[in-house]
Amino acid sequence: MRVLPFVFSLLLLSACASPLPEPDPQQAWVELYSTADTLLMADRLDGRRWPDGRYFQLSPGAHELQVRFRFEVQRGGLGSGSLSEPQPMICEIRLRHDDFVAGRRYRIEARQQLMKAQAWLYDEQRNVLVRGRVLRCGSAI
Repeated sequence: MRVLPFVFSLLLLSACASPLPEPDPQQAWVELYSTADTLLMADRLDGRRWPDGRYFQLSPGAHELQVRFRFEVQRGGLGSGSLSEPQPMICEIRLRHDDFVAGRRYRIEARQQLMKAQAWLYDEQRNVLVRGRVLRCGSAI
């Protein structure tokens, strides 16, 4: 039953093994950030699958970005006095921004909030441009 997490880990490690491409100055670059105990991955750009989960690189203008945010929640039994095994959760989050600029770097940050998630798109000066909209969250099992 633990095969799926193992395969997921292998895919993640293989993605980390290849270097990131050089940012194209004619495009906007979006990096992703989450804490060490969570995982934030690029998923879709304008409704189409994005091939590399570590970043987005896109043309200037308006775009819709979708990310997947994976984290664990502790679910203890009422009155049991002990915590059960952590439950992995995955949330899909959409961020829309109308004015990506060529040559600029952006950053999406995500964090867990109980059994949900929050995400923001920042510019280079750490100004919040957009707050993400959580499309769905659910158990990863």
